[in-house]
Amino acid sequence: MPHSRDLRKGRVSEPQRIYLCTSVVRERQPIFADWRVGRIVVDALRWSDSRATTRTIAFVVMPDHLHWLFELCGAIALSTVMGTVKKHTARRINAHATRTGPLWQPGFHDHAIRQEEDLRTIARYVVYNPVRSGLVRSIRDYPLWDAMWL
Repeated sequence: MPHSRDLRKGRVSEPQRIYLCTSVVRERQPIFADWRVGRIVVDALRWSDSRATTRTIAFVVMPDHLHWLFELCGAIALSTVMGTVKKHTARRINAHATRTGPLWQPGFHDHAIRQEEDLRTIARYVVYNPVRSGLVRSIRDYPLWDAMWL
């Protein structure tokens, strides 16, 4: 299993570049199986958009991880965006669930989307995760996702 430092190798933050980022809950605890806790993550993504640091294209909050497809806006670094969202959600979730300690595993996985990649296909892949994993039969039955086209 790679270390978080290995995930950073070769990482470049480019404004107006679209990224697919995945972040995992520490020890893969299914804390977001409670949709109210998962909504805290959704609110944090929308908060990031409202600050004009990101423009969300699609996301899904799975029971133990997050997939987020977004455009990086301005000159803020990708690691800063992810760190801010993770810190913000950890603080709120710990207060909500009366828990302490780290929520997220260190680091995150990112994939810079190339121009020739089809965003709609990637967005559909992201939001279809709950169906593929057997959590629901239809994405309409899952409360923690969104995509700008769907």
